[in-house]
Amino acid sequence: MNIQIFGTKKCQDTRKTERYFKERGIQFHYVDLTVRGLSKGELDKVQSAVGGVDKLIDKSGKEYAKRNLRYLVHNIEEVLINHPLLLKTPIVRNGARATVGYVPDIWKLWE
Repeated sequence: MNIQIFGTKKCQDTRKTERYFKERGIQFHYVDLTVRGLSKGELDKVQSAVGGVDKLIDKSGKEYAKRNLRYLVHNIEEVLINHPLLLKTPIVRNGARATVGYVPDIWKLWE
């Protein structure tokens, strides 16, 4: 398995996800969204795996409210690439497969 975890250190679900893979001895690559976001290609692959870009944007988060995106017309993909803290976390990638949030039931199927 080639696991990538995209998240932030402040996110409780991201920390739980890291712990899940560590406890099972599965190596992963952690990407801190405060440092680097998803590239356009990564975003395209993740959104096709999870069923659309709408499932990736965190409309209930602080960053969404801070940027007043509720009242603005915007291109979601462009906003997510430029402001990765708007992504729901954690995003876990395993090749062409991906999940959003803490979903160990799906990760068990990957093993």
